[in-house]
Amino acid sequence: MKDQSRITAATLLLTLALPVASAAAEKEKSVSQLEYERNCATCHGLKGKGNGPFAEFLTEGAPSLTTLSKNNDGVFPVKRVRSYIDGREWTAAHGSREMPIWGAEYTEESMAAHGPFFREWYGEDVVQARILALVEYISTLQE
Repeated sequence: MKDQSRITAATLLLTLALPVASAAAEKEKSVSQLEYERNCATCHGLKGKGNGPFAEFLTEGAPSLTTLSKNNDGVFPVKRVRSYIDGREWTAAHGSREMPIWGAEYTEESMAAHGPFFREWYGEDVVQARILALVEYISTLQE
C-alpha cells in the first residue's frame, strides 16, 4: 500500500510539475506524449522513426524506437528501455552514448524548480514517473 501511495503521489506531482502548454492541440495530448515530444522527438522524430531534426548531427544517427518489440520476440523490453532512458547506471562497457542521461537531467530540473527538500521527499519518485511516462509512450510507437 505504501508503494501504491508513493506512485499515486509521484503521478500527481508529475502532473503538477510538468508545464502544460496552452495550445489547444496540446490539451488533447497525454502527459506521456508531451514528455516524449519535449525530450525525445528532436532526435527520434514524432513517430519514433529516428528521423528527428537533430538526428543528422549525431555520430550514428538516432535509432528507430518503433522496432523495439519486434527485435525482442514481440515483447516490449520495458526494463531495458527504462534503464537506458534513466542512464545513470550506464557504463562504457555498454558502448557509446550520445543520448542525454535523463535520470540526471530530471533530477537537476526537480532541484532547480523545487529545491533540495523536494528531492529528498519526492525527487526520485518524480524522476521515475517521468521516465515511466516516456517508456509508456514509446511502447505505443511499436510497429
